[in-house]
Amino acid sequence: MTRPHDTPHPKVQLRLNATWLTLCDLSALTPGRGVAALLPDGRQAAVFRDRTGRTYAIDNRDPFSGAAVLSRGLTGSHQGRPFVASPLLKQRFDLESGRCLDDETVTVTTYEVRTYEVETYGVETYEAGAHRHGARIL
Repeated sequence: MTRPHDTPHPKVQLRLNATWLTLCDLSALTPGRGVAALLPDGRQAAVFRDRTGRTYAIDNRDPFSGAAVLSRGLTGSHQGRPFVASPLLKQRFDLESGRCLDDETVTVTTYEVRTYEVETYGVETYEAGAHRHGARIL
């Protein structure tokens, strides 16, 4: 039986260990800005969407200050590489590799991120390959 479906709801997922963790709706990410997500183990991830629609996730903890603030940093690019600048001490972190562009001895954890669409059929939601565990957006 074929059921009419509503508009797909794009979601953002982060790979944590061997599973995909659903973070939020893609619409919660404003291009050029970050959000913090509290992970099940208590860590935080800084999640970004650039102006082309690509998503990134890195550890939210600034290794220089120890504060969980990278999600509030300014995004940009340097030599074609996307980065976020810490709002405290202004060090820039490559969003793809986690490498600090201002001190190559320092890195932050990066996470694999993907977006996928959820199709809603009536009141049931089908999420192919998705896990029901969630993260909380801070």
